[in-house]
Amino acid sequence: MSNPPTSPSATPDAQDVRETIRRGYAQVARSGGCSSHDLDLSTLTPAQESSSCCTPATKLPSGGGGCCGATKLTADQLAQKIGYSASEIQALPDGANMGLSCGNPGAIAALKPGEIVLDLGSGGGFDVFLAGPKVGPTGRVIGVDMTPEMLSKARRNLAGYRKTTGLANVEFRLGEIEHLPLPDASVDVIISNCVINLSPDKPQVWREIARVLKPGGRVAVSDMALLRPLPEAVRQMVAALVGCVAGAELVDDYRAVMAAAGLKDIRLQPKPGYVASLAQSGDPLYRQVADALPEGTTAADFITSLDITARK
Repeated sequence: MSNPPTSPSATPDAQDVRETIRRGYAQVARSGGCSSHDLDLSTLTPAQESSSCCTPATKLPSGGGGCCGATKLTADQLAQKIGYSASEIQALPDGANMGLSCGNPGAIAALKPGEIVLDLGSGGGFDVFLAGPKVGPTGRVIGVDMTPEMLSKARRNLAGYRKTTGLANVEFRLGEIEHLPLPDASVDVIISNCVINLSPDKPQVWREIARVLKPGGRVAVSDMALLRPLPEAVRQMVAALVGCVAGAELVDDYRAVMAAAGLKDIRLQPKPGYVASLAQSGDPLYRQVADALPEGTTAADFITSLDITARK
């Protein structure tokens, strides 16, 4: 499936950002996550290496991974810290959890049997495979991702999911979240986990969300945002990174974009524990950010994960 045409607002610079993100997450898919210690650096140019979504773990301290870099937490430990139960994680197909989450959108979505769910930026299928049993045999979960390597990884686990659950109710489609490969008013719930912040055209993402939601449909998203503007030194530091912070917007700006797309009942709940956990566990990005912040402040004073809910 070829990528759909870009919108008029998607400038060449924005498309460059998309391609950098695509390369970075293709590398994550090949390596198994940010926590891998055997990244194939030969596949990256120096420029790609410095701007991939995860700094190569071979150049970082030993540990697991968050969506912005390697940490001392494993992917499973990080998932538990942000609200996933041990039983949920254990039930996942191999490799579905790559440590790329910053929240648990499935939990705040309160999914019901029979619902049609769309996961934006579904990666290896982490949240898709957890949502499938919740909507049951009469429901459906569709994962959309723009990285072919991620889709291949997720699709390889379909047979195992079907064998374990007895369900054939999930699928994965290639596409950009700015141009969703779904018809108008076709889904009940949209979830996403630490992905929308990466888009260079967030207003278009939210317009697409409103387009594919059924009337009365709801949004349950985990994402990154800013509680207040980053100091200039930090802003320049993260500007070239394809991690969780580079595309983060102020909370009020995030709300305004959602409202402009036609969504209502918008609730944005800051979850500072995620950033605090990464900062305390030695994540290299947050260590650099902390060194550049004003004295007496921490990364969690500026950066937060959000639980986001809304309705059409």
